[in-house]
Amino acid sequence: MSDNSAMEYVLGDMLLTYRIDERERVSMRLIPEKMREQVLEKEDFEPEPLVQLHARGDHLPNGYGNGQTLAGTTATDALKYQSQTREGDTVITTVSDGNGRTVRHKVRWQEGLSALSVSCEFENTGTEPVTLNLLSSINLSGITPFTAGDASGALYLHRIRSMWSAEGRLQTESIEQAMLERAWAGNALRQVKYGELGSMPVKGYFPFAAIEDRSAGVTWAIQLACPSSWQIEIRRRDSGLNLMASLPDEDFGRWARTIRPGETFETPEAFVTAGIGGVDEVSQRLLTLHRERMPHPEAELPVMFNEYCTTWGNPTHENLEGIVQVLDGHGFEYLVIDAGWYRKPGELWYECGGDWIPEEQDMFPKGLKATADMIRAHGMKPGLWFEPETCSKGSDIYYREEMLLKRDGVLIDTDNRRFLDLRREEVQDYLEERVIGLLARCGFSYIKVDYNDTIGIGCDDPDSLGEGLRQNMQGTQRFFRRMREMLPELVIENCSSGGHRLEPSFMALSDMASFSDAHECAEIPIIAAMLHRVILPAQSQIWAVLRQEDSLRRINYSLINGLLGVLCVSGDVTHLSKEQWDKVDEGIDLYREVRHVIRDGVSSFHGELSESWRHPKGWQAVVRQAGKEVLTVIHTFDGGYPAEIRLPINSDRIVRVMCSENNTVSLKDQVLTAELKAPFEALAVYTRS
Repeated sequence: MSDNSAMEYVLGDMLLTYRIDERERVSMRLIPEKMREQVLEKEDFEPEPLVQLHARGDHLPNGYGNGQTLAGTTATDALKYQSQTREGDTVITTVSDGNGRTVRHKVRWQEGLSALSVSCEFENTGTEPVTLNLLSSINLSGITPFTAGDASGALYLHRIRSMWSAEGRLQTESIEQAMLERAWAGNALRQVKYGELGSMPVKGYFPFAAIEDRSAGVTWAIQLACPSSWQIEIRRRDSGLNLMASLPDEDFGRWARTIRPGETFETPEAFVTAGIGGVDEVSQRLLTLHRERMPHPEAELPVMFNEYCTTWGNPTHENLEGIVQVLDGHGFEYLVIDAGWYRKPGELWYECGGDWIPEEQDMFPKGLKATADMIRAHGMKPGLWFEPETCSKGSDIYYREEMLLKRDGVLIDTDNRRFLDLRREEVQDYLEERVIGLLARCGFSYIKVDYNDTIGIGCDDPDSLGEGLRQNMQGTQRFFRRMREMLPELVIENCSSGGHRLEPSFMALSDMASFSDAHECAEIPIIAAMLHRVILPAQSQIWAVLRQEDSLRRINYSLINGLLGVLCVSGDVTHLSKEQWDKVDEGIDLYREVRHVIRDGVSSFHGELSESWRHPKGWQAVVRQAGKEVLTVIHTFDGGYPAEIRLPINSDRIVRVMCSENNTVSLKDQVLTAELKAPFEALAVYTRS
């Protein structure tokens, strides 16, 4: 094809462009379609190819990149354009080096969505094995085509951090602060690389990145759907930035995979979008793909109760009987029995996981099925907690080494946890019997799948530790699908020490997820709001733990937290006063009235929040809009908030207000005015046109 040939596709409000250079390398650019006339032709810019590939034995990168990246090498440059086809909703671009390395780059888009999914399929069309140690899912170039030169002072990098009970912190820095400012000589590579290692893919960072051009008012955002180790790289040599997401390379995550002649290998999907606005607005566009992949996108959000913060690992039939009698008639739809139901007599519950045999001597003398039947008789569907991928020292399977993961021939043991090898059929069959079979026999409608440690960098595999990890996590997801196939009506909760698996591939297999382990913390609404950027509130289960000593302000605060997702109550429900229960009933009633807005809406964010989440100051508001209906959720923290806030609201009539301080709330000319009176108070305002 001719020098700088281009192929274009208008996909909703986005313009996807493929450009082929004089060396027959093809690159990919994505912009808002309405901005096409603002694109600048930059002289000092050479876009990177849309596929980044490296195999053992290939030349390593130059420009001070060796040891930092395996991208941008001669192996990538050798991939030449072969063809492009559009098959239904997928654009397939084929590149090859002519020596047996062929890659099909796939972009999928569906009408009505505001984001694309991208993956790469490698095929060994040669005669010798190829050991890949880097294959990109996406490599997006041309950032930014709207601001002249190297866009000094205009570009910002957004990442989303995660720690236990502190998930979702947005980290924003200028490209200059990130040290991605181009060097004075174009041969020097500038790069930021980050990711996650192990079986908890959201333990330190979410697999998310966004680059914002504040001068043009445009943001590019990506999210990787990967349940194991992953990496994201932002690179530049000239006036343009390149954004890549992939499985970890061999340097970073010990990943390599040998592809034999005739075999193929496909990368995890990456979600990508480009839109007008900043990270808050554009992150909502990625979530249209999440919504499309939900198991039951039109299902009504349930009212949940989980007994963990009530019994603290002692969910006996007697305890549960007292709980269900109190909950009956208050609108709860599910009651989940959490950890401890499998405890062996005389042993600690957290040392007994793995065999998944109900303790029937003291805890369930009539059998676990009788307890599930009792819950159902009180108008609620029963749920049960498991941690199926791990086992503890009090279980029999803990000592069956042939069923467990090893690294360097040694069992992976984190003091009180060993890990089942989900690649093995006998392990899949064991979990079918112990987990799926128990759920079916006892009539459970809900499973909470927890996971409370990581196997680390990987497990033994002929190719690499990272490939062993990847295959094991594919085995975990195969078990999720097996549960769904065998029990089609089962509701699946994805939990990993709270929020360590809040990434798209797990979310697509789950009806909902635990948002965090911050069960009773003041920062619950902060975490819950932050997660609106990376998961759907319809899949984000928010806990409202109620204590008998709680003031009505605190009860109100906890319940309104739940309006930021799926409401899940726990705590001292058998000891609450009538006045406290009246407030609980108010919260449940409001939740039931607005849960379609939580499910179907789009979020915007307001407020002034301190850096500390553990000792928060300031205020926040999340405005969730679905058509002509709006739910506004407001929280104050420990000082630093104004006496009154004003928020733009696209509706003109107040339907309901929930608060604890008799706050004055008004709506005029689509501006909501709310009085703030006290620290750690919450207001929920439901409006519509």
